[in-house]
Amino acid sequence: MRRDAITRSRAALLLVLCGGLAAAAAQAQDQHNDRARARADVGRQHVDSRFNHNHAYPARGVVVHALPAQHYDVVFGGGHYFFAGGVWYAPRGGLFVVVAPPFGVFVPILPPFYTTIWVAGAPYYYADDVYYVYRGPVSGYEVVAPPPEQEVAGAPPPPGAGPAPGPAPVSHELFVYPKNGQSPDQQAKDQYECHTWASSQTGFDPTALNGGVPPQQAASKHADYNRAMGACLEARGYTVR
Repeated sequence: MRRDAITRSRAALLLVLCGGLAAAAAQAQDQHNDRARARADVGRQHVDSRFNHNHAYPARGVVVHALPAQHYDVVFGGGHYFFAGGVWYAPRGGLFVVVAPPFGVFVPILPPFYTTIWVAGAPYYYADDVYYVYRGPVSGYEVVAPPPEQEVAGAPPPPGAGPAPGPAPVSHELFVYPKNGQSPDQQAKDQYECHTWASSQTGFDPTALNGGVPPQQAASKHADYNRAMGACLEARGYTVR
């Protein structure tokens, strides 16, 4: 009887050990597959040409080994996301996968490359199939659902007019190019800080309708804002056109 009990105990222990080894092997295989996929994903990109945006991003579903050095951690709806250079990532084991962000999540800055469109007279900001709306200096920019295409306009409505229809939105007036090898995330940070400074100096906020000033002042104030923004960015090592 005792010998049978010992035999059964050894058999049970052997089963546990085998099960543990099998689980460890399966986990190792999954990690190997994820890393192999990450290697295969290198270079997988798509060019976002919507609204003449014309900028390349990693394709959704691409797996990467590491995040860009400068990124933002975002916790929303019980999920954890990372935002860098206009690209959204979610953790996947020890790796990261490119994903679409959930509607309602906030980030403090816009992507370094974005296109401004106008919807019912209000500015939206577009990059990599994602739409952002400015919610104020505290909240930042909210990811929102795509607006109806028939409501999208290429320019702000003229003073005193209603929403301006049109199918060809244009990019932000200032085109910024790094001269000193600044990373996209550093450029985004510099643009946001220069925007905050230029807006405080001129009283004009391009993220608000008519810049937050009386319609008759919008054109001149916008020009003042652009000059201030350009001066700030040039002082930080960018070419501005």
